[in-house]
Amino acid sequence: MPRSDASIANLPRHVAIIMDGNGRWARKRHLPRAAGHVSGVSTVRAVVRAAIDIRLENLTLYAFSSENWKRPALEINHLMGLFRSYFREDIEELVRRNVRMRIIGSRRRAAPDILAMIEDGEARTAGNDGLNLTFAFDYGAQEEIAAAARELAEAAVRGELDPTAITTSLFATHLSTGELPEPDLVIRTGGERRLSNFLLWQSAYAELVFAETLWPDFSRNEFLDALNAFARRERRFGAVEPEAAA
Repeated sequence: MPRSDASIANLPRHVAIIMDGNGRWARKRHLPRAAGHVSGVSTVRAVVRAAIDIRLENLTLYAFSSENWKRPALEINHLMGLFRSYFREDIEELVRRNVRMRIIGSRRRAAPDILAMIEDGEARTAGNDGLNLTFAFDYGAQEEIAAAARELAEAAVRGELDPTAITTSLFATHLSTGELPEPDLVIRTGGERRLSNFLLWQSAYAELVFAETLWPDFSRNEFLDALNAFARRERRFGAVEPEAAA
């Protein structure tokens, strides 16, 4: 049975999810990898709807990494087809449910029609003030950090920025997530325990939850369980408890 909204206490402001396990889910069922990706999209819808229902402020989903271009062309083409379907079929619901959608990552390699769908979705939801839903598409954290450093260096060369004025706070504003709070909670499904080049700078003090469940089987209830696990953790951001410092 679905958890009630009342069961969620101390919501994180920003949850980020590494959606892993589509291929293994399909392989376990002797299905093509494409079937895992199709089922994974259904999980995306379920988790986004749960986030809306509990009034989560920010949700970021790792949809396609910059390294994923190394996969077989047939799989990439299928994934791009799923992105097209999602933008066509779900944008109306996002508009209706007051979700603001945005994409982070490189857009240089996206097909023109996908780029147009991204821009249309961002424009149509720009005025919404409910859930901030971010898809990391053709995204790599190391590339993002290098781009931010390059931007600041170029400003310094032009004389527009004193290098001594560069702080961690200033640097963060030049990342693609500059408008968002840093993630409080990063969830990874599929049993692996690594960040895989996802929000490396932003996740410095994020709480991490690693779920064994493969992404297509990750349910609304497991998502809410992860949020409740976050609520039970004590976050000190490098400090110590007052009695320990005494």
